[in-house]
Amino acid sequence: MSANPYLPSLATIIETFDETPDVKTFRVVLKDEAAMRAFTFQPGQVAQLSVFGTGESTFVICSPPTRMDYLQFSVMRVGELTHRLHTLREGDPIGLRGPLGNHFDYESMKGKDIVFIGGGLGLAPLRTLLLFMLDNRADYGNITLIYGGRTPEHLCFKGELAEWAARGDMRVELTVDNPDKNWAHRVGVVPAVLTDLAVSPENAVAVTCGPPIMIRFTIMALEKLGFTDEQIVTTLERRMKCGVGLCGRCNIGGKFVCVDGPVFTQAQLKELPQEF
Repeated sequence: MSANPYLPSLATIIETFDETPDVKTFRVVLKDEAAMRAFTFQPGQVAQLSVFGTGESTFVICSPPTRMDYLQFSVMRVGELTHRLHTLREGDPIGLRGPLGNHFDYESMKGKDIVFIGGGLGLAPLRTLLLFMLDNRADYGNITLIYGGRTPEHLCFKGELAEWAARGDMRVELTVDNPDKNWAHRVGVVPAVLTDLAVSPENAVAVTCGPPIMIRFTIMALEKLGFTDEQIVTTLERRMKCGVGLCGRCNIGGKFVCVDGPVFTQAQLKELPQEF
């Protein structure tokens, strides 16, 4: 981040591609090559992307710090800023302010089994931690990914899903609510698949992200399986503006998602006012 925390660094989009009909992935590099080489972040941290003349918004850095040829962001088209983002192409300038927020505590997860549970674009923050763990595979136990979407078309990172499923050192379970004729995996909502698999909580950590309703029922399923609040980790989406805990847009009680989050354990969430 620059000395001025409100001043974005100039970056360039080097590649874009569609993940789903309304999700586009951007790969960007800082224009200053020395700044790009010096850029560091942790899995789970976010950054503000600026579309000049329109505004800025917060997105998770969904590439891992073990792969620094570029910084990757996946963006759902839902409002004015994201609509403008989706019009940008390779070579276009963009502002980048970050990294911001806390990160997944991957050190405390070493030696444990990791269960990733995602829905839709919720795979983006999980992706950065998953790739980080795959790049440091010997540090972690069994890795399971349970991932779902409304339809096969709405699953993100399809190419990587196939690659991960073909690996011999992790388990991938895919599910959709509404399959097409070519769908060869599970059918049903993510929490139901989690319950059906009866994932063991012994020496395990569950990391989940997705639509709020999915997270709510996933946490309920994990609790029924015996996962404690400290074993459940999730990320919060709440409108972040300044990114440094000053504007108060993302506060929950005495916490600011942009500084104290976006990563929280279920134990930490239970200490917050239930207003999200």
